[in-house]
Amino acid sequence: MGSRVRVWLNRTYAENVFFMDQLRSNPHARPVDIHATHGDADSPVLAAADTADLEPDGLSPAAYVEYALDQCAKRSIDVFVPRLHQAVIAAHREEFAAVGTALLAPPAESIEVFEDKVTAYEAVQAFGVPVPPWFRVRTADELVAAVDELEADGHRACFKPAAGAGGVGFRVVTRAPFSLTHLSGFPSPYVQLDMVVDAVLAAEEPVDWLVMPRLEQPEVSVDCLTGPDGRVRMAVGRTKNGRRRGFTSHPSWIEPARLIAEKFALHYLTNIQFRMFGDEPVLMDVNTRPAGGLHQLALCGVNAPWAAVQLALGEDPGDVVPALLGQDYTVVSGTRPLRAVSAPVPHPRVEAEVVAGVVAEGVEVRALELGPVDAPACAPAVRKPSADRPLAV
Repeated sequence: MGSRVRVWLNRTYAENVFFMDQLRSNPHARPVDIHATHGDADSPVLAAADTADLEPDGLSPAAYVEYALDQCAKRSIDVFVPRLHQAVIAAHREEFAAVGTALLAPPAESIEVFEDKVTAYEAVQAFGVPVPPWFRVRTADELVAAVDELEADGHRACFKPAAGAGGVGFRVVTRAPFSLTHLSGFPSPYVQLDMVVDAVLAAEEPVDWLVMPRLEQPEVSVDCLTGPDGRVRMAVGRTKNGRRRGFTSHPSWIEPARLIAEKFALHYLTNIQFRMFGDEPVLMDVNTRPAGGLHQLALCGVNAPWAAVQLALGEDPGDVVPALLGQDYTVVSGTRPLRAVSAPVPHPRVEAEVVAGVVAEGVEVRALELGPVDAPACAPAVRKPSADRPLAV
């Protein structure tokens, strides 16, 4: 058993409660303390952490870096896994190292390449990675022209923000007129082209969208672990086809993912997503952070979060190869307790102009210092991160 490791996750998604579980259940039985911060006091990650803070709102990226440095020094953080303001934080890697904290994130330059999907597609194409046809549109005329061209080639058009994550803003274009049919059942991602055009024309600022064919399943998310030396230690594909999930090591998915991770210095944990365009796998997206479904690799006997922390600490875990690819499975919801919130206390890191603006309205600026919580004090969570169950085959 080695020395205790202190890990911080900032404003991350609910599924990372499983990331935290895996750190604690590491194969070396090494003690791990987890600190978490979030803007939502009801985030499950706060309850899952050993210590937690509610993050101040309104900080600029530069001020957030100061807040993060303060957290790392105050909490004696060994490894920081940033999600919010990842690129800005990564640009200050040496300052974090000076307070004893290693960043589990790629270099800032690598992150910036993949913050914009058009820049990302252009960059990976230069290395021979297949990408789908795409159009960057900012006006209604450009949107209609892109949709017309894709439909003329027999494709169904879709669009999403050129910069974004998690499928936010993704829509599929239809020319069917709006009717009661669209109001039955659950909301769908389909949106009428004429309504989109009207919305773009009425907007005060231009949009910045990527228009492309709707890609087909299976979707394969390749989780990669790459060392600071640029060598890929792990590349495992997680397949999704409807409800059915599984794993793959097929070169058609793994090799382009390894190439991207190596060529663009995507150090530590990244997630590279592919779908089918006709008979060919093409790149869909690159996430320069751990995926929400990363914990599913535990079904292959892999503890990727712990291997990444080892790399960040300067300890080489070697090649991380699945012992097995496991049976197919599906994802279902489970419950998590919420943290009982203590009395709020002032936070010194809120920017002066934010304080001035809020106090002028007669509202006290506060943040919460959240301490450890006993299990009986927690109520059942309404927000449910996913857990994994095998599918009967």
